[in-house]
Amino acid sequence: MKSFIRVLPIFIAFLCMGFGDAAGPLTSQLEDHFTLSNLMASLVTFAGFISFGLFSIPFGLLQDRKNKKFILMLGLIIALGGLVLPIIGNYQSFFMMLLAVFLLGLGATALQVSGNPIMRDVSPEGQYASNLSFGQFVKAIGSLSASLIPLAAKRFFDSDWRLLFPVYAACIAITIIYLFAIKVEEKEVEKAKPATFASAFALLKNRFVLLMVIGIFLYVGAEVCMSARLPNYLDKQFGFDLKTMGLWGTSFFFIALMTGRFLGGVLLKIIKPASFLVITAIVSLAGIGGLFLVSNVTLAFVTIFLAGVGFANVFPLIFSISVETLPERTNEISGLMVTAIIGGAIVPLLFGLVADLSSILMGFLVPAACLVYVLVVGVPLLRRI
Repeated sequence: MKSFIRVLPIFIAFLCMGFGDAAGPLTSQLEDHFTLSNLMASLVTFAGFISFGLFSIPFGLLQDRKNKKFILMLGLIIALGGLVLPIIGNYQSFFMMLLAVFLLGLGATALQVSGNPIMRDVSPEGQYASNLSFGQFVKAIGSLSASLIPLAAKRFFDSDWRLLFPVYAACIAITIIYLFAIKVEEKEVEKAKPATFASAFALLKNRFVLLMVIGIFLYVGAEVCMSARLPNYLDKQFGFDLKTMGLWGTSFFFIALMTGRFLGGVLLKIIKPASFLVITAIVSLAGIGGLFLVSNVTLAFVTIFLAGVGFANVFPLIFSISVETLPERTNEISGLMVTAIIGGAIVPLLFGLVADLSSILMGFLVPAACLVYVLVVGVPLLRRI
């Protein structure tokens, strides 16, 4: 019970962290609302994830000098500011929407930098990988809400995706008040010297760290491609309306992520992280491959669910394996790993380019290639860890 109380506020922060993934579901909605091309629509995910590349290491260095809770609170405040902007502007400007998504992503960047390592501080010995998967499960609930809230808004309130912003703003405001009022115990780790930009980037000379950082870059890009483009896939392949039924593609994918992360939190108590990473990569590739083979919508949803279950634990596995290997460099590793989330901005641009040149379906070769890399990197870890 005591350990649960210690972990609870961090789980709540992970829920808010999931709101940053709204850039994915919003892509198809803003594409339809503002009549955008595939490439222009990809700017939504670019705005949502570019902060991870620009600000993760600065947040990590600031965290090294302050503390993790400080960065956690800062991220929530920035995200709240981004959510208020479209409300003030009445959702009329695409530029304003991009700025709002950028600030939401900036807040999520701070939450990732602080939330992932602080989970290690509050977790019992040997339970970090498991708790991080449970944390990602909670994050997936926040991510899922980005597609479910617009569906509920259309069904019950004669509204649409715009309802996301006041709902998210209220949730984050309550979280800020809660976290401000409680104490979060952080473990002190003996360090030879404070973290710097040089010490963080010097870690990339370590081949293991470099491969894992690239793995995060490609994996996150692949996940964003899936969440952003599955509505378009269902629209083109099966005639689903983007504003209503199309969002079920993203919702189903996030439900699968939630399921997979919950199962991962349980299975990682008995399965080694390296073995589980290889298994999840194989399941992910099977799910993506199914998108090219199915001929009816029922099977399409089966393959979407399979892909989501496979994708579910790749991020927490790579992150926890890296931190457990070099615990004394936690802040630098966290900064590098979260920097690599910029893949969510870059890889979908490649997807959009392939889709414009060929088709939405062929665009899914991009996330497939990303998961092939994760599999190739994961296999040698079976002997190392």
